[in-house]
Amino acid sequence: MNYGPNHKGNVAELAFAAEAARWGLTVYAPLTEHGRADLVLEIGGRLLRVQCKWANKKGDVVFISLQTSRRCRNGYIRTTYSVDEIDAIGAYCEELDSCFLIPVDLAESKSAVSLRLAPPRNGQRAALNWAEQYQLGAVAQLAERLAGSEEARGSNPLSSTPSAEPAPAVRSVGAHEFRNHFGYYMEQAAGGTEVLVSKRGRPFVRLLGAEALEAEAVTPPGAEASLELPPDAD
Repeated sequence: MNYGPNHKGNVAELAFAAEAARWGLTVYAPLTEHGRADLVLEIGGRLLRVQCKWANKKGDVVFISLQTSRRCRNGYIRTTYSVDEIDAIGAYCEELDSCFLIPVDLAESKSAVSLRLAPPRNGQRAALNWAEQYQLGAVAQLAERLAGSEEARGSNPLSSTPSAEPAPAVRSVGAHEFRNHFGYYMEQAAGGTEVLVSKRGRPFVRLLGAEALEAEAVTPPGAEASLELPPDAD
């Protein structure tokens, strides 16, 4: 069927809410209209403002358009989303019958986001967003695991909202998860948590916030690096 934009938006919002409910998540609906968020999702003990979008499958890529437009006297005004307006994008792909939850850090100020279902033919591996990492069920399970552990208490990989509870002093993470949630761990480091990244079971990278680096007074004058490689790293 050839759906119009409003119809697609309605279907995406309802499908996303239904999928969230199937995963045992609580969904709240706004009482007023014309806000930037379509619904509020409670996940991992946090409330996230979610804007729902229709996603299209193009080959091995799930394509999500994020640009909005409204007509004025001088034509159309096109806008994108910012961290001040929403916390995440909720996308529904009818061809896959799947929902995805994408943190605003990945979508902010962008006109579109692409999620890959399979590796590209050119062999590219870096700077790719894998669809399986952002499936609603997978994100919900990750957030609940983090929220239920002592190490992650007071944090959420989808929200940058500050918590009243202190951040953990040190957090260890594998290289694969670090790559896929780099924005989240970067915020953790900025908040005072030392992030230790391991690769194949060995210490590989140490991520510190600017204040921690200044406190250690180990950064050479003029250096801007916030990643330290241990001496035995390759």
